[in-house]
Amino acid sequence: MRLPYAPEAPPPSSHVQTKQAYRQLSLRRAPDPLKALDLTLLHAPPVASGWSSFLGAIRTQTSLAPDVREICICRVARLNGADYQWERHLPILRDEGGLGEHGIRELMAGNPLQKEEGARKDAGEGLSEMQWAVVGYTDVMTRNVQVSDEMFAKLKRWFGKQEIVEITATIAAYNCVSRFLVALDVGEMNPQSSAQPVEKNGPPESQLEREGSAEIEGAWLRGAEMGIWE
Repeated sequence: MRLPYAPEAPPPSSHVQTKQAYRQLSLRRAPDPLKALDLTLLHAPPVASGWSSFLGAIRTQTSLAPDVREICICRVARLNGADYQWERHLPILRDEGGLGEHGIRELMAGNPLQKEEGARKDAGEGLSEMQWAVVGYTDVMTRNVQVSDEMFAKLKRWFGKQEIVEITATIAAYNCVSRFLVALDVGEMNPQSSAQPVEKNGPPESQLEREGSAEIEGAWLRGAEMGIWE
């Protein structure tokens, strides 16, 4: 970590706001102890408190199925190279989301369009068409920010208004989380490789990035038209 962690308990002389933030985060984590992320955030108690409320709602108070929620979170971790986020949410994706190893390998793919022709779909071996729609939406939101009408329509095929808001909020929230984790090297996990960021072709020039936005969405939509995700 690029900063020292905050103490695991507030010093006796701490301001009441600091003690309240510690109490709030401890209650959310119970019966587990505070995590490295918590002990980083607690250097700024108001931020820690707001963060805990927001992420607590994203994690536990949406209507999303566990597989949808955790695919969003894990794919963002993969794209942004956030090992800390990946390693904590992958077991949840397996246990609560029920995703098998073939599906996890697909989720880790640098480019989902490289999915092998003839791969079995909706047969318990990999991601379903609905799950691929979530991955595609996550990729475009994370890499490009702007989402085309065509990509949005693909998501609407599977989800209602509340779920779309929750999916979008989850992707946005965990982009925030992953960038915070990587920038400060929370958990000292940056050198590890299990969730290395997906590489983009060419230098990160602004013009190339703009051109790439249409290319990524176009590739996803072409895949849908060809039935790759069905």
